[in-house]
Amino acid sequence: MTKRVIGLVPAAGQGTRISPLPMSKELFPIGFQTVGDRPGLRPKVVCQYLLEKMRLAGITEAILILRPGKWDIPAYLGDGAQLQMHLAYLTVHVPFGVPFSLNQAYPFIQDAIVATGFPDILFHPDHAYQALLNHLNHSDADIVLGVFPTDQPEKVGVVDWDASGRVSQIIEKSPHTTLRHMWAIAVWQPTFTHFLHNFIQARQQEWIGDQVPQLMSTIPSQTEIPIGDVVQAAIHAGLQVEAEVFADGTYLDIGTSENLIAAVHQFIPEINSEPHPD
Repeated sequence: MTKRVIGLVPAAGQGTRISPLPMSKELFPIGFQTVGDRPGLRPKVVCQYLLEKMRLAGITEAILILRPGKWDIPAYLGDGAQLQMHLAYLTVHVPFGVPFSLNQAYPFIQDAIVATGFPDILFHPDHAYQALLNHLNHSDADIVLGVFPTDQPEKVGVVDWDASGRVSQIIEKSPHTTLRHMWAIAVWQPTFTHFLHNFIQARQQEWIGDQVPQLMSTIPSQTEIPIGDVVQAAIHAGLQVEAEVFADGTYLDIGTSENLIAAVHQFIPEINSEPHPD
């Protein structure tokens, strides 16, 4: 039986690097779109680009993980009908990073293939998720990473892989590495979903022992764990992680002011090319 594919989108960040904002950063307008038969162009929010690329790969279900207070995201995206998707929302209540956000969906995704990506990014090619799912379905990989060139290795998780495409190392935000490719999106089998869940449970036990789970909120936020560290732990545990490399691909995180400016400028030609009424 073919496994379901579910998009999993961590959207619990506070957007502090580009604050103050009048909305969640995932709803920042980047570019324009036509909407149905309405005349003229309408703003297109940044998270829509990610969801549209998932939809192009045939993914019709996605779960967005929010922190409390980011209610403008479900208010804007609704049930996903405009994107021809079914969207659901969960909340995460601890500030320990993307792995904890992703694990919040564990009861709902245990037996599914997961496709994940970050909702404040712009990347190409459009068919990236199709390529990753095809790779996953025709290999023994537990995880397939979408790998892109980067000139900012100190800000991302860079990847080292061998000639067969098997990933041997992920290094998070190192200013000293010579690696020049980063991973930006991923798909994985239930084997990694279960590994992630067990990793989070072990970390919680390490931090709080047998104390009540509510005490997790008292742990300093500097204990935030990058998702790349969990993938690296999976490699050490024997899970097979492979790279799908987009040598001509691009990736832009709008979470910094300089990248946000670049993203806005990137779509100016689209605005100028549209006819305007007199």
